[in-house]
Amino acid sequence: MTNVIKLRKGLDIHLQGRAEEKKVSITKCDEYALVPAAFTGLTPKVVVREGDKVQVGDALFVDKVHPEVLFASPVSGVVTAVERGERRKVLSVKVKADAQQQFVDFGTSDVSSLKGEEVKEALLKAGLFGYINQLPYAVTANPADTPKAIFVSALRDMPLAGDFEFELKGQEKDFQVGLTALSKMAKTYLGVGAKQSSAALLQAKDVEVNVFDGPCPAGNVGVQVNHLNPVNKGEVVWTVDPTAVIFFGRLFNTGKVNLTRTIAIAGSEIDGPAYVDALVGTPLSAIPQVNALDGMESVRLINGNPLTGVQTTAAGYVGGHTSEITAIPEGNHADEMLGWILPRFSQFSVSRSYFSWLCGKKEYALDARVKGGERHMIMSGEYDRVLPMDIYGEYLIKAIIAGDIDKQEQLGIYEVSPEDFALAEFVDSSKLELQKIVREGLDILRKENA
Repeated sequence: MTNVIKLRKGLDIHLQGRAEEKKVSITKCDEYALVPAAFTGLTPKVVVREGDKVQVGDALFVDKVHPEVLFASPVSGVVTAVERGERRKVLSVKVKADAQQQFVDFGTSDVSSLKGEEVKEALLKAGLFGYINQLPYAVTANPADTPKAIFVSALRDMPLAGDFEFELKGQEKDFQVGLTALSKMAKTYLGVGAKQSSAALLQAKDVEVNVFDGPCPAGNVGVQVNHLNPVNKGEVVWTVDPTAVIFFGRLFNTGKVNLTRTIAIAGSEIDGPAYVDALVGTPLSAIPQVNALDGMESVRLINGNPLTGVQTTAAGYVGGHTSEITAIPEGNHADEMLGWILPRFSQFSVSRSYFSWLCGKKEYALDARVKGGERHMIMSGEYDRVLPMDIYGEYLIKAIIAGDIDKQEQLGIYEVSPEDFALAEFVDSSKLELQKIVREGLDILRKENA
């Protein structure tokens, strides 16, 4: 019988513009770019030069610290540019795509007969291992580590997040093979939502399936790790996006790298929210709904969902872990007569100072304004109401700000990632950038323990 874990803490934010379950085509594009910033904790070292010819699956850059971790080109063609920023930081590696795509043939494999080390070696060789993350530190995984478990969350419940069940249709075989491959390296947990019904999820083989029933952030893999197999100091678990599991399955089934993923194009500012199939590295300008917003100062375009995504423009690219592109009002021209005195039926708030709490599950067109300035922390327990983890969120944030490493370890920093504090940041009356604070704390700990 499938294990059901009920969560009471959390918050579902209903935003306008959820993607309809239909796919639209993107315009043809000639140039693609792989962006190292999409892989947290990576120090990239470019292994190609401008003018080099590459095939799909050839490495464009590697991790400088762990050079065996390659990152495969999503297309075949000619390397046109290695774009760098301040202090020669690698921003992207661009490839002009061939009219006829050429693939590196890594050979098909029967994963049921492979050992864990063979699976790992195959992923490293094909440039796909970098799509695996790890806790602690919430960074790209180190292949030298032996994880005590691997976690896959098929539940995406952040505002405007793409529905993985829709993406999974027609790719069930690749998904199962990917899960089997992961199970060869360590015990693998698959987290699904109470409303998900796909047999490929609920009846998945070679993994332990757990159903999470509760509000957002029940789908956060960090929350699932906390409830199933918490991370202690000195331990490592790997976490894998469900789309990356499909990437792995395609590799073993076809012997080729295929980085096509289904992306939700959503938000109140999107005309015709829907899904698109796009390669990692596809220019956002190739997506018609996004290109229509180019240059509009009143719109906040986000690579990701509104809570955890990164602000971008139509000149950006589909990242390695991008599952949705969203657009919400910027709010820079908002003019509210009488300000906070109004009852505000049309705006959402977790407090009952807005009368919108009477409107049930109404969908809102929230804008990007912070609506207030940063101030001292108020120990009110507001983080704990939306953080379904066995940690004291407010005390952990204070310990990170104070730089008290011993306290951070005692309060469970090894178990968390920045996205676990996304809702706490949304409800925070002190207007602190909690995800940024957690990221900085994790980076400092990682250097201390290196």
